[in-house]
Amino acid sequence: MPRHVAIIMDGNGRWARARGLPRIAGHRQGAEAVRRTVVSGLELGIEYLTIFAFSSENWKRPEREIDDLMGLLRLYLRAEIGELSRQGVRVRFIGDRNRLSRDIRSLIDEAERTTDANQAITLTIALNYGSRQEIVRAVRRLARDVATGALVPEDVDEAMFGRYLDTSEMPDPDLLIRTSGEQRLSNFLLWQSAYTELVYLPTLWPDFEKADLENAVVAFQRRERRYGASSG
Repeated sequence: MPRHVAIIMDGNGRWARARGLPRIAGHRQGAEAVRRTVVSGLELGIEYLTIFAFSSENWKRPEREIDDLMGLLRLYLRAEIGELSRQGVRVRFIGDRNRLSRDIRSLIDEAERTTDANQAITLTIALNYGSRQEIVRAVRRLARDVATGALVPEDVDEAMFGRYLDTSEMPDPDLLIRTSGEQRLSNFLLWQSAYTELVYLPTLWPDFEKADLENAVVAFQRRERRYGASSG
């Protein structure tokens, strides 16, 4: 069983368009799929689940859609955190919070604080996240430590650099799933996915069920992970 599963949740807009519905309807159904997936992850014994909720590039979308997404996020954080905590879910967020509204930042802080002691599964929500931006932020923090003398350049290695990333508290993903049939990483966990197994599914995210997660896990289990070594 993979310890850490990451998911690029793709296809909400296409799901809605196929049904003649506004895009927000797809996003609402996508939130339902998140609920199902967290429960499925708990049942399968996955330790870490990371979902790509809103990228740093998503600000290019129409203002109305962004407002709808942020409203849905507020609703999710207010309505779901109590239940997630009762299920033993530890909630974490990665990404640049500075561009988020003050009330959303407060809800994020409260969600992390409320669920901090939970151990059943860690749900990490990537919000205003872009992997290249994350790496740049890490380099800046590292450079400041070098400039102040807290760190010497010779001490910097891959493990050291990883401690400056948003994901420093979790292992790299074993399995990364992208829904909707698209086959690209879209600036998601680029450093962390160096040896991650990638599974692309045709399922649109609002239709994602436990069986889809199980199928992706089975595909992962059939692969031989060599990390650059020769095949046995």
